[in-house]
Amino acid sequence: MELAAEIIDLHKYYFLGDNVVKALNGVSLEIPKGDFVAIMGSSGSGKSTLLNLLGALDRPTSGKYILGGHDVSQLDDDELSAIRNQMIGFIFQSYNLIAQYTVLENIEVPLYYGVRPMNAADRMKCRDLANEVGLGDRLDHRPFQLSGGQQQRVAIARALANDPEIILADEPTGNLDSTTEAEIMDTLRKLNEEGRTIIMVTHENEIARQAKRQIFMKDGVIAGTGIFPGPSAVAPVGGGVSNDDSESDEADEWVDLS
Repeated sequence: MELAAEIIDLHKYYFLGDNVVKALNGVSLEIPKGDFVAIMGSSGSGKSTLLNLLGALDRPTSGKYILGGHDVSQLDDDELSAIRNQMIGFIFQSYNLIAQYTVLENIEVPLYYGVRPMNAADRMKCRDLANEVGLGDRLDHRPFQLSGGQQQRVAIARALANDPEIILADEPTGNLDSTTEAEIMDTLRKLNEEGRTIIMVTHENEIARQAKRQIFMKDGVIAGTGIFPGPSAVAPVGGGVSNDDSESDEADEWVDLS
C-alpha cells in the first residue's frame, strides 16, 4: 500500500503562561494514495490542529509527519513552504479568495509561488480548470459578483492549480445551501475518482458519509472510526488507526478505539 501521507505519534502543545494545552496527544494515521477521509469531532477535539499540521501550516511539538518521503516536522521554513506549494491544495470554508482579483487571477495565485515564473501554458491550464468547475464564462468576474457555490468552485480550481497530490478541505460545504453542497461534494468525489487524495474536516454526518472512511477525534486523539453514534458511546483514548485499503458498504460503521 503506497501512502500519500503518514503521521506517527504526533503531539501538538500550546504553552499559555503556566498552562499547557494539549491540542494533539499522540495521533498516528496512515493515509493511502487515493484515499478520501473525513475528520470529525466537536470544537476543541483537535481536528483543525491536525488539518493544519497535515497542511504543513504548522509544526508538531513532537512526532513525525511523512509527506512525499520527507519528514515535514524536520524541514525549515523555506522547505516547508516549497513542499506545501508543490504537494498540497487547500479548500477553505470561507473560500479565502482575494477580493480585488478576478476568477482567473485567483486560480493563478499558487503559481506565483512556484519554482519558476508563470508562463502562457500555466495561464491556459488555469483557464481549463475554470472550465472544469463550470466558470469558464466568468473569468473576469470578481468574488463579490459570484454566489457562494461559485466562489467555492474557484477555490477548488485554485487548489488544483499546482496539480497537488493531496487536497485538504476544511468544512468545504459549511457556508452553502443544500443544493450547492451536493454540487461541491460531487466535484470532490470526481477528483477522488481521478486519483486525488482528499482529507476533509466536517462536523456534518451526511457529508462525512460521502467519504471513503471517517475518523472521529476527541480530546486530541483518534477516538474511533466511522460515524460517531452519540456522546455516550466513546471516552477519551489514545492511539492511531491505519487503513487496509479495502472498500465496504459498511465503511461508515462506528468502531470505538477505546
